Amino acid sequence: MTSAAVDTIEYDIRGQICPSTLLIALREINSHAAALRKGEVALLFLTTNRDSTHTIPESAQNMGFCAVVAPRDGYYAIRVSGNE
Repeated sequence: MTSAAVDTIEYDIRGQICPSTLLIALREINSHAAALRKGEVALLFLTTNRDSTHTIPESAQNMGFCAVVAPRDGYYAIRVSGNE
């Protein structure tokens, strides 16, 4: 059994605040929705905005995607992918 590699597209939105972080994330999620659903890509948003750790995952999950937040050194990484 073979598994295809998932491409991760990274967006560095550190230093930006809501609502711009959410609007950027929504634009990119919508732009890559078909590939996300097929499991071909995952989106990784890097942010320093704490509000984004709630708004982006909540919106992604409402759209039917999986979202995971991981704290990093001085920022957060939010990974959005298809249903896992």
